[in-house]
Amino acid sequence: MQRTSKNFLVMFGSVGDNQRSSSLLKYSLILFLSVSRSLLPWFGMNIKKGEIEKVNWKNLSYSEFVERFMQKNQPLLLNGFSEHHNWRASVDWVTPLGHPNFQFFSTNFGNSKVQVADCDTREFTDQKREEMLVLEFIGRCLQDVEGSAVQCSSNHSVPYLKDWHFVKEYPEYVAYKTPMFFCDDWLNLYLDNYRMHTDSDTYQENNEICCSDYRFVYMGVKGSWTPLHADVFRSYSWSANVCGKKRWLFLDPSQHHLVFDRNMKNCVYNIFDEVSDSKFPGFKKAIWLECMQEAGEIIFVPSGWYHQVHNLEDTISINHNWFNAYNLSWVWNLLLRDYNEAKEYIEDIKDVCEDFEGLCQRNLAANTGMNFYDFFTFISRFTLANIVLLCYINGRHGNITQISSRIAQHLLMNLGSIRKVASEMKDRHALKGNQDRAVDIIETLEDPRFCKLCMDIGRTYAMIHEESHLSFDFESASAGEIADLTILKAYTSSEFYTPEDLVEFIDNAVAEHGDCYINSSVI
Repeated sequence: MQRTSKNFLVMFGSVGDNQRSSSLLKYSLILFLSVSRSLLPWFGMNIKKGEIEKVNWKNLSYSEFVERFMQKNQPLLLNGFSEHHNWRASVDWVTPLGHPNFQFFSTNFGNSKVQVADCDTREFTDQKREEMLVLEFIGRCLQDVEGSAVQCSSNHSVPYLKDWHFVKEYPEYVAYKTPMFFCDDWLNLYLDNYRMHTDSDTYQENNEICCSDYRFVYMGVKGSWTPLHADVFRSYSWSANVCGKKRWLFLDPSQHHLVFDRNMKNCVYNIFDEVSDSKFPGFKKAIWLECMQEAGEIIFVPSGWYHQVHNLEDTISINHNWFNAYNLSWVWNLLLRDYNEAKEYIEDIKDVCEDFEGLCQRNLAANTGMNFYDFFTFISRFTLANIVLLCYINGRHGNITQISSRIAQHLLMNLGSIRKVASEMKDRHALKGNQDRAVDIIETLEDPRFCKLCMDIGRTYAMIHEESHLSFDFESASAGEIADLTILKAYTSSEFYTPEDLVEFIDNAVAEHGDCYINSSVI
């Protein structure tokens, strides 16, 4: 600004005072209009500050979190967490002054390969990404080796390390513990035991880490940011600031159409750009909820909430994507929408394609992260796991306590959610005529991975509902005790081919065991 004004005065230095004054006035007007145009997106936006509810974690029980935020799909800022939870990450990853300890990462994790976004370069609907070593990333962010972050050197744009599968890569280094509110995480519990893709066409052996879980570490300098988006699978997410400060802008799902074009195909990339009224006619009507997240605070992002995030300081955060019974329908609805789009996109080759449906499913898996077959296998295994646990509690504890009854109701609620989605799949004729890919019940029950999944879910619910003796039971029980084949074999045929098979299986199992805890109308 100062340099421009100086050049202007030099350029007009030889003219008379009146002419110079007139020219200066014109220049000032041009400059004002130019600046005004750059600020129009800010002035045209409706941003409500402080609208995200902020709660101290000590004043919130798990059942309250479910009722007020998870069920109602409302965002939340949790504070006071870091004061009572001694995460290793809060010590090792942060300097005494509260900045990212980049030197620690260079020394201990420098050879890890990570994805780094160039915050100044757009590529399709996201920022351009490049794979590099952690050591290289830190080299772009530091001008010295003292371990404190500084501005990026002038020959590089703003880098942002994203989606680092840190937990999978360093399982022995326990950087943090997932907060209790977010432990009912079907997605990552499943991926700890199974791969999402069973089709060789959609799974690559050499990409094991990248497909393995949805637990991430993010690391960015001041000025790094993430464009407007809704999370993968329309999952929930939680994001904890280990250090640094973020600015979040949220949009309620009921308004998501306002940030899309007339055809609902393209979304606004950056809400602070000058957004075209003709291309995005509803954008200025959107009401944005703003939230400032400090170090040690955790954001809960509900399903389908579009959000844009800016790092106001050098920041390290931990982020999980996850879903469970409360937002399972969001996952199915996204899959159905993306399937229809994938099918429409290649409709013109349908008559000449030998396996058109298979091609649609492969494209769906590539674009969305799973397809109908993956999802059906996922909910089938979770159905079996919930019924196995229900049978186990019933057989192990004849005199049901009130607390273990809460666990049973949780399991039944899970089955109700799965049944609802399976019924919707049946109504949509998803997997109609499927005879090639079935979930074998007996084979699943005898699989050690399935028994581990059951024990992981059981321990999680024992912890959530504060029933320590059941947690011990799940630790000490044998695979045979957990998965009693004699009970489960009688419910239906030995395989699930279609959603209709799954619905029938759930109905039979609940009729046998559900009434011990709650009227089966919960389903």
